[in-house]
Amino acid sequence: MPGSGRRRPSAVARGSLTPYLFILPAFLVYGAFALYPLGRAAQFSLFEWKGFGASTFVGLSNYVDLAGDADFLAAIGNALVLIVFYAVIPLAVGLVLAAILRRGQVRGMGFFRAVIFLPQVIALVVVAVAWRQIYSPSGLLNTLLGMVGLDALTHGWLGDPGTALAAVGFIGTWVEMGLVMLLMLSGMSRIPAELFEAARLDGAGAVREFFAITLPAVRGEITVALVLTIIAALKTFDLVYLTTSGGPGNSTTVPSYEVYFRAFDLREVGSASAVAIVLTALIFVINVGVTRIGERES
Repeated sequence: MPGSGRRRPSAVARGSLTPYLFILPAFLVYGAFALYPLGRAAQFSLFEWKGFGASTFVGLSNYVDLAGDADFLAAIGNALVLIVFYAVIPLAVGLVLAAILRRGQVRGMGFFRAVIFLPQVIALVVVAVAWRQIYSPSGLLNTLLGMVGLDALTHGWLGDPGTALAAVGFIGTWVEMGLVMLLMLSGMSRIPAELFEAARLDGAGAVREFFAITLPAVRGEITVALVLTIIAALKTFDLVYLTTSGGPGNSTTVPSYEVYFRAFDLREVGSASAVAIVLTALIFVINVGVTRIGERES
């Protein structure tokens, strides 16, 4: 009867393009602020340009030069080392601590979560300045070592090529561990308590509970944590710039710092753009691999 029942959707609403119309505004914003700058960087990487004046088309020469560039190769190697400090160590420590907190049913869990997550909300500029003071020859770390009789170990941690990268990496561990632990706690909170009770009735200890119940249940959170922390490791710039400026030598230089240094100090915009494109490709490949492995394991 006229006026009764539901109205049939219009042809536009039933069209195959309708879902794309809903995501079009978001895609336009994403394209304007992400895809377009990336495309321009790819274009600049094909030229030799100082950032002003005329440019010279050189094709893939900037990429070929990177293959034999010692500073670039050192930056890639340092970035891969930082993945250990930013992703692997925080994941291992965060998993264990989250499991301990979850098993022990610690009171005031909300307070602990806020404290653990605190490094994530502090500006990295503040973090870098604070840790630079801690690592200085007269800083807190050397003072504590002197107080316990380990004066032989005191030195300028950020000024020694043998310890500078590890010192910067440890800052990354401190920053990222809270994020990883919070993700793990979130995943563990969804595990039914009956599973743990059944495991304890069967005589399972804490270690067996962890590997049999907890670890399989948080595989999704582990994948997310690895993706976020690996991206943070590969694109880190603030800590390096404010603590060591890539030194001593090239012992702490990273790809993001190389982009800045080549573009603004050396005025080699084409080479800097090539480094940026290679870094983007590296981040994409590593994280696609991590995501695929995580999905397959799940």
